[in-house]
Amino acid sequence: MPGLTDLVGLAGAAAAIAAALLGLPGIARLRRAHPAPLLFAALGAAFVPLGALPAAGYLRGIVGDLSVTTGLLLLRGLLRPVLGWAAIDARSRLALQILVAAGGVVLYPLALGYGSFDPYRLGYANPWFLGGLLALAVAAGLRRLTLVTWCLALAVLAWALGAYESRNLWDYLVDPLVAAWGLGGILIRGAQGLRLPRQTYRLATSSTAQNVGKAQFSPSRQTTLTTSP
Repeated sequence: MPGLTDLVGLAGAAAAIAAALLGLPGIARLRRAHPAPLLFAALGAAFVPLGALPAAGYLRGIVGDLSVTTGLLLLRGLLRPVLGWAAIDARSRLALQILVAAGGVVLYPLALGYGSFDPYRLGYANPWFLGGLLALAVAAGLRRLTLVTWCLALAVLAWALGAYESRNLWDYLVDPLVAAWGLGGILIRGAQGLRLPRQTYRLATSSTAQNVGKAQFSPSRQTTLTTSP
């Protein structure tokens, strides 16, 4: 009988596989009409034995246990068509992307030795780290960033319950996949922000040129040119 840590780890991997299968172009169209059956089929496919292990077991062996943040995002994405949930609001998504991207950028290079300080040690029940997360969760709640609050609260709860094999809180908060998602979202948003002023400038320039052209070739202008000595 698998233990709690194995069940949680396999569930996260199965959710990732199901999300990938349901995101395929052909299946995505069918999902709109039959969300629940396709969800159960995709989750079942993740546990189909492939030799000694199911597909979810192989994925877990490759990427490790996914963070609670990634699991919550996957779960919400899988259940949204079934339960009719609204999309994540832009403010909460951006706030979470900034947090996980910052966590990944700070954590992984320093943990690999690119600096004198190792932030990974803070995850072993450091009271200041826990207090900072609590303050951040409260601030997110006051700002109505619900997604951020849920991710922080559930990550700390799972860590307190020992849901993963790891006893480091960082592994419950962030993983390379969600850090890449956050960083990619920020970069895309930044690129769109840079493109918008250029498009606005081009539209304004084009509009000005058209107005000048109309003024030069308007009937009143032509009459003036014709009657002038």
